[in-house]
Amino acid sequence: MTHLPPAPRPDAEADRPHPGRIPEAPSDPPRAALRGPAAGTPAAGSALPDGTARDTSGSEQPFELPDFYLSYPARLNPHLEEARQHTREWAREMGMVEGSGIWDTADLEAHDYALLCAYTHPDCSAEVLSLVTDWYVWVFFFDDHFLETFKRTRDRSAGKAYLERLPRFMPLDPADGFPEPTNPVEAGLADLWARTVPAMSPAWRRRFVESTENLLNESLWELANIDAGRISNPLEYIEMRRKVGGAPWSAGLVEFAAGAEVPEAVADTRPLRVLRDAFSDAVHLRNDLFSYEREVRDEGELSNGVLVMETFLKCSTKEAAEAVNDLLTSRVQQFEHTALTELAPLFVGHGLDPAQCAAVLAYAKGLQDWQAGGHEWHLRSSRYMNNGGAAAATRGAGAAGPGGAVAEPWLRPAGLGTSAADLAGTLRTVLGSAVAGTRGLRRHGHVPHPVGPSVIPDLRMPFTVRLSPHLPAARREVVEWGERMGMLRAQPGVPGSNVWSRAKLAGYDFPLCAAGIHPDAAPEQLDITSAWLTWGTYGDDYYPVVFGRTRDLAGARACTDRLKLFTPIEDPSATPAPTNALERGLADLWRRTAGPMTIDARRAFRATFRDMVDSWLWELDNQAAHRVPDPVDYIEMRRTTFGSDFTMSLCRLGHGQRIPEAIYRSGPMRSLENSAADWACLLNDVFSYQKEVEYEGEVHNAVLVAQNFFGCDHPTALGMTHALMESRLEQFQLVAENELPVLYDDFDLDDEARAILDAYVTDLEHWLSGILLWHRECRRYKEAELIEDAAEPPGSEGAGESGLLFGPPALPAFALPAPPAFVPASRPSPDGAGDDTPADERAAARGEADEPDAGPEPALPRIPLFPLGLGTSAGRVPTPPA
Repeated sequence: MTHLPPAPRPDAEADRPHPGRIPEAPSDPPRAALRGPAAGTPAAGSALPDGTARDTSGSEQPFELPDFYLSYPARLNPHLEEARQHTREWAREMGMVEGSGIWDTADLEAHDYALLCAYTHPDCSAEVLSLVTDWYVWVFFFDDHFLETFKRTRDRSAGKAYLERLPRFMPLDPADGFPEPTNPVEAGLADLWARTVPAMSPAWRRRFVESTENLLNESLWELANIDAGRISNPLEYIEMRRKVGGAPWSAGLVEFAAGAEVPEAVADTRPLRVLRDAFSDAVHLRNDLFSYEREVRDEGELSNGVLVMETFLKCSTKEAAEAVNDLLTSRVQQFEHTALTELAPLFVGHGLDPAQCAAVLAYAKGLQDWQAGGHEWHLRSSRYMNNGGAAAATRGAGAAGPGGAVAEPWLRPAGLGTSAADLAGTLRTVLGSAVAGTRGLRRHGHVPHPVGPSVIPDLRMPFTVRLSPHLPAARREVVEWGERMGMLRAQPGVPGSNVWSRAKLAGYDFPLCAAGIHPDAAPEQLDITSAWLTWGTYGDDYYPVVFGRTRDLAGARACTDRLKLFTPIEDPSATPAPTNALERGLADLWRRTAGPMTIDARRAFRATFRDMVDSWLWELDNQAAHRVPDPVDYIEMRRTTFGSDFTMSLCRLGHGQRIPEAIYRSGPMRSLENSAADWACLLNDVFSYQKEVEYEGEVHNAVLVAQNFFGCDHPTALGMTHALMESRLEQFQLVAENELPVLYDDFDLDDEARAILDAYVTDLEHWLSGILLWHRECRRYKEAELIEDAAEPPGSEGAGESGLLFGPPALPAFALPAPPAFVPASRPSPDGAGDDTPADERAAARGEADEPDAGPEPALPRIPLFPLGLGTSAGRVPTPPA
């Protein structure tokens, strides 16, 4: 079972909730004063992760800024001075300066939010620029107001009441009116909302309300965790920064400022989500590089991507900065890849008219402008690690505005954010950007090659595995079910589709996985879980062989569209006549699973199923392009190909209406689910490395993604993957033990609801322990069997996987600089040992007699998360609601 798009665990006091981290007021004290560091974590004046002493003097820059990938020119809005003057008057009118106890006029002038907005929204009118600047003034003032009023006093109950009032100042219909404001934050929000929403649709209003509430509510979780003093793992950090960093909120304002509202029909599709998320990640990572010296060395801040990489990779600050810049480049190139390859098919698939297509493209351009302008603003701000802004001053001529920033629109569109007056500086910037950009070519340079048996590191498992007593019967039933559905023979008219045999299906032992995930299942439930696992894994094998080997993407899309017809809402049995085993198996499972559900439950169930099967096409698209995915995109899509949301929806349907939906959307719950999902996905990638890399030419494997991104060898990438698994498991436990009780209190849940959610956590623990046992005991991906399968001649009973699926790539492998040295937390163990369960006990759990130790067992497979295949594993199917 698993999970929704993540919302990280809010660590320590996280970064500011706004893009680009605008300078704080000069009177702001270091955040380190708000909380003392936890034992074992770096703090001001202590040692850095690389073992060197932390420099708190600020006299020596910790690293030179790297060469940034700059693919868009920065431009300055000509209405800058008008916005400055308007915002100065507006802030005074709202009570945000003299008398607020937070800012005075000098603070506002030093911040110069108008300059940031003029760079990030270069084409909007004077009126729109002034309004957008007011929004940024408001969000920064809110952050400082919450800091002074609630964080310093640790008054969480008052902070919660304060935050609960703010959404009342964002009614979907402004005619509904507002409460009487009691402070400048409420007054400012009421004014901004009334001035903004008349130009936008109800759909945009709902989206912007949600992103604003996310931004505000994360402040409450920061307050709850302000003393944690814990440095995030990289996945957790990326997720957290999207919440508290505020760039998704900024993306909503881009729609308004560019006059390019995204059509509601596509606003939540994968391409638009990726554009928004890649934009957000790039904004935040760029800020982390510029602000490292101030945040980490001066203020003792723990929420900075460079520090996260230092700690996780156990490397120097300079090497960590290069790794962060590589990730920044990767996210910008992911943005470009999505815009160039996924938007056009999206337009056709959703039947968008020309005006709607133009709006999406203008929105993408607005996000590009924000990236370019945000970078230039950082170069010109005296608050960041850029030699006090002097580097920017030498590249352009113009009068200095507030804060020492250059105020004149000196940039030319072809200058890539630099002035042609300094030809040498321009040349360095252009060449540096080009070098940074070529790192992305490595994604297309992977060549399938022999790797030998997968090496399994020592894997910690704190949860005890239990197996259903109905396992023997389920083992017999699933083989018969596969036979009845036609999975054990070739499909009519489809060459190479005889991917399984009866012996193979029995050896895959999906009921063992189901029995560990769902130890208390009734016989029928265990059969359904085992069958979903079988169906998903069959699809996992079928799609690459039938569609991937021939690069028949059109055929794959047609097949996927057909599968969606087998999930009817009104009558689950009203499916078309099946034409192959995939359709036949899905029709049977849909009837048995969705039949007892309500209409609303079926609709939610079908939505997650469709997301899952659509993600199979994403894998085939990458495979056809011979493209190793971007690391962040890979992890987030892996949860979908792993069937996480599909499984979670089934589990939640079993809870009925007793749990508020807001619980599942909350940061702690999504952090819990995604940390579990990531551990499971990475587990499978470790075990299936040989099968996927050597025998399938697969590009979707976390170990391979790490090798490709860092340019490192397999042992180093495996060590990184293992370390990430450990940190995600630790995060799962921390959230369950520390954050969920606070969440229960915030929602004032009764004893029944708390018991349901506690049982949900136990279900996830069963899932993690069950799939680990399955991976260790299943015989599907042992090297001997991989060799045997590859040797089978075409047309034989088990033929279908014959050696490498894909030939050499179109581009050669690139010799790029070596990554920072990495020391794994624990040495990988080639024998696969690592948990606390002795081999004889595992055998006893399976009901087998003691047998002699057969020696090391190489890699195991990609297991399907309960209803899926494609490298996933299963969660339990609860008793559907009546």
